[in-house]
Amino acid sequence: MQYFNYTYKRSGTLWEGRYRATVVDSERYLLTLMRYIELNPLRAGMVAAPQDYPWSSYRRNALGEGGANADWLTPHEEYMRLGLDDLARQEAYRALFVSAIDQGDLAEIRDCTHKGWALGSKRFRDAIEALGQRRAASKGVGRPRKRDINVNGV
Repeated sequence: MQYFNYTYKRSGTLWEGRYRATVVDSERYLLTLMRYIELNPLRAGMVAAPQDYPWSSYRRNALGEGGANADWLTPHEEYMRLGLDDLARQEAYRALFVSAIDQGDLAEIRDCTHKGWALGSKRFRDAIEALGQRRAASKGVGRPRKRDINVNGV
């Protein structure tokens, strides 16, 4: 471990930190999440473009590259809906990267992922709560404000 940390200018264990995951309403959020993940190395200043990161699926999804090295990648149904053929899907996928991800979406993705909440519409979260018999979203922070409580304390 010392060799690895010295070589890559790191500290601590290789897998330190908590594993983070969330249930996702793929119809609304999957393509945004794919953009979020594939732009992470860019945001971190590790690469100049998403296709430059060697472990990214961007080259396969946007450029059709990867060949046998990307046979492990099974395209999601939402990705397949981007076009009738590979070239149309790749063009549509590249178009998703032209604009930045909305700051509200970024905040929601990070919040749900870090807290283990379901990422989706209220209807989706309610369905996940019913299936899992546990909360799937924040119920708010703190107690109700005083102005929300009438004079009798109710």
